[in-house]
Amino acid sequence: MSKTVKTLAAAASVAAAMTAVTSTTAHAMDKEKCYGVSLAGKNDCAAGPGTTCAGTSTVDYQGNAWTLVDAGTCDSIELPAMADGKARMGALEALDRDLPA
Repeated sequence: MSKTVKTLAAAASVAAAMTAVTSTTAHAMDKEKCYGVSLAGKNDCAAGPGTTCAGTSTVDYQGNAWTLVDAGTCDSIELPAMADGKARMGALEALDRDLPA
């Protein structure tokens, strides 16, 4: 293989890798933390008191547990009402509801 072909192949590999990183970064930027919408054990990392990392929430819709959702959708995610009939919604900051005992 000629030196020119090897150089072009290396350049193409670098370009493909950079495209993958750029699209991953752009995709991650379209997400936001949404508290109170995760099912038990389905939260993302660093949930808050009572959890240590991803998958450690113990209560459905735990108020201090978050998951990444599409930006702008957190407060429109449909959730079941609380036991007392009050509406349950996601929030961009930790909530004091549905915390483990």
